[in-house]
Amino acid sequence: MNERDHSSKDEKVVDALSPSEKEMIEAEVAGMKFTKNFRSPTAEEWYVFLPGFHDPQTGGAAGKAIIHYDLFGNREIFINTTIIFDDPKLHHTQMHRLVYALADELVNVLVGYADTLLSVHSGSNSYQAEYKSS
Repeated sequence: MNERDHSSKDEKVVDALSPSEKEMIEAEVAGMKFTKNFRSPTAEEWYVFLPGFHDPQTGGAAGKAIIHYDLFGNREIFINTTIIFDDPKLHHTQMHRLVYALADELVNVLVGYADTLLSVHSGSNSYQAEYKSS
């Protein structure tokens, strides 16, 4: 039996990621760094730096995350988070798994467990999602 075989012959498990794709995602997530660029009473803006990607115009951060907070402390209101990836290489459809993994990590690290409405802007990999803590 190889490592992909499991207890039953009828059970078919297929890895969605190739080993090279999995390695690339792990390396980019592990190497991701961010710095706060701006803070107001209602929002934060973070620059997102990735080892293999950058803004082609400035050579700097591959993207930014903008987090809008609830001022009133009402737990029924979502935090609005926008992530914009500026490197056009992250706009290609074959990078959608990486974009999703990076956005997920950014929400987990920068926003935490708060209810969040997420909007990701990355060319054809753009999407919207909702994170609920309960």
